[in-house]
Amino acid sequence: MGEVAKRVAASARAAGAWFRRPIDGRLWLFLGTGLVLFLILAFKSPTGVDLRVGEVAARDIEAPRSVVNRVATERLRDEAAREAVRNAANNPENYRINTTVGVLAADEVQGLFHRLIQVATPDTEEAAGVTDAQVIQAVEILAEAGVSLPASTVRPVLEAGPARLERLAEISRDTVEEILRTQRVTSESLDPLRAQVGEYLPETGLAEPERRLVTLVVATNLRPNLTLDPQAVQRVEQQARRSVPDVVVQPGQMIIRRGDVATQETIQLLQDLGILRPERPYASWLGLALVAYGLVGLSALAIRQFRPEVSRETKQLGLVALVFVLVALLARIVSLWSWDGAPFLIPVALGSMLITILIDAHVAVLTTLVAALVTGLVTDYALEPMVVALVGGITAILSVNRASQRSDVTRAGLWVGLACTLTLLALSLARARPVLGSHAWVGLVNGLVSSVGTLGLLPYLETAFGITSAIRLLELANPNQPLLRRLLLEAPGTYHHSIMVGNLAEAAAEATGGDSLLVRVGALYHDIGKIRRPYFFTENQFGGENPHDKIAPSLSTLIILSHVRDGLELAREYRLPAVISAFIAEHHGTDLVRYFYNKAVETSRDGTVDEEDFRYPGPKPQSKETAILMLADGVEATVRSLSRPTPGRIEGVVRKQIKARLESGQLDESELTMKDLDKIANAFVKVLNGVYHTRVEYPERIVREMQARRG
Repeated sequence: MGEVAKRVAASARAAGAWFRRPIDGRLWLFLGTGLVLFLILAFKSPTGVDLRVGEVAARDIEAPRSVVNRVATERLRDEAAREAVRNAANNPENYRINTTVGVLAADEVQGLFHRLIQVATPDTEEAAGVTDAQVIQAVEILAEAGVSLPASTVRPVLEAGPARLERLAEISRDTVEEILRTQRVTSESLDPLRAQVGEYLPETGLAEPERRLVTLVVATNLRPNLTLDPQAVQRVEQQARRSVPDVVVQPGQMIIRRGDVATQETIQLLQDLGILRPERPYASWLGLALVAYGLVGLSALAIRQFRPEVSRETKQLGLVALVFVLVALLARIVSLWSWDGAPFLIPVALGSMLITILIDAHVAVLTTLVAALVTGLVTDYALEPMVVALVGGITAILSVNRASQRSDVTRAGLWVGLACTLTLLALSLARARPVLGSHAWVGLVNGLVSSVGTLGLLPYLETAFGITSAIRLLELANPNQPLLRRLLLEAPGTYHHSIMVGNLAEAAAEATGGDSLLVRVGALYHDIGKIRRPYFFTENQFGGENPHDKIAPSLSTLIILSHVRDGLELAREYRLPAVISAFIAEHHGTDLVRYFYNKAVETSRDGTVDEEDFRYPGPKPQSKETAILMLADGVEATVRSLSRPTPGRIEGVVRKQIKARLESGQLDESELTMKDLDKIANAFVKVLNGVYHTRVEYPERIVREMQARRG
């Protein structure tokens, strides 16, 4: 008992600890998004009709918008289908030959001759000839089968013996089966065909009595062999149903007048218009709640499966949820408009563009699929708005997947509008609904609204969620940016150094699968802090006096280290994104300012110098991109100091610098692998060899000729 009590107590403590554990923010996000989506789906127009079949209408009810009268349409199509089936039954072209008729007729012929053979077979071996009784019996058997022949014709046939009757049976059976298998026999064509039976018999080999017997047996057993083809009838029926257009109730048309009894047709119209209150609202709400949480849950699982890095970021998931809810809310608002073209204005492409630009095209595809389903739900399960929303959303993703400037978003809006317009025209033809074609221009408005909305919301979402899009990065890379302009004018050497570092880092990022655009822009701003004291850095001294020669190594180190802190202050002042500030803070990591550290050790009286005083504050590079920038920064500065930068010396310096950063632990917290480091080294060497390539020396003769021409 004591052991059981301990286990129960342990389980209770574990359960208590689980309940006390703080709930993951992603769970709250799931619950909140599902709840908001449920409210959006459950919300209907505040006006509604409470009416059931058989009840008397308390007021006149008019259609607020056009709607297809499905009951009346189906009734007309049923009538057209029945009329088409009746006409098809009178059309010979809808009949086919039933081969079973020929087989059954052949079996009857075989049975007839079998009875004749039994009659013609003698009872004993001594019996000779055919008796009158046998002939009379054979005549009676033939008469029962409808074959009327005199005894004078039957006797010679019986006298020929059973073997000959077997041959006549074979000829008759084959002839009947062939005629009924190959000829279309109707009641009208039966008598003329019976008169022509002789043409189907063998020309020779039959005596005259035999030919008369076979001819009459075959003619008697011919019968109509056509059967109505069910597939042909089905095709005629379907064509007739398709030929009946939809019965459309126009806006303002009376659905039911006060005092009239509601029919099933009336209730169906009110339900299709979305103005009929459900009989069981609680059951309806439960279903909508299941749909809402099901859609959100499936989206979350899909993102976790295909983009696990996004599923781990609550902030990015929050952005996806916000955009999704925004599109759903707009869909519900637009669906309340009674105009027929309103459902095609639902801007699903707006959410597709935002998610593609801010997060990822794969996540945008998932969001678009779910948003298209929501479009169908809020438009009373209509197919056409859902198809248009899906086509517009996918087109938006393909159009802005590589957007590099805001004009690309505007162009994407035009593509979305064109795609939606063509989709509406195609649906108009496919569904035989001209009203869809008349609203095709709404697709262009949809694309315009989506692109304008994207451009308007993009800056706010970037700021709110701390996400820097490719468009924002390209804007930051513009040389006319105020901070870059200051860097060019106040520290030109650092500016050109940053451009060179950006070239190196971009090539390395492309080689290792990193974000080449991000690392290039980060390179432009990584040394922005040198603006404060530009002449204390060698690239801005241009062969002049070095101010570090007149101050202590410790003070020089403070000045050098301060460019990181100054850069972060300028980043905050100019509101640079956090991803760019990371390059400023991490591009030196916690590395040692070796030159001034060694100089301090040499000038120290007792030789004791605190190494930590000569280290950058860090942190170490936390991502692949910032680590690549650190390596590019060190490599560029070292190669620039070479007196003769030959390819061999360049490669040696590159690999030595990378090895030094690796051994000092500066790359420990980044995502770089040893394979990545080798790719980075090769990329650096390739770029640097292109910059510091050996110039071709002109032969003296060519130089003299050029000088002579100038003279």
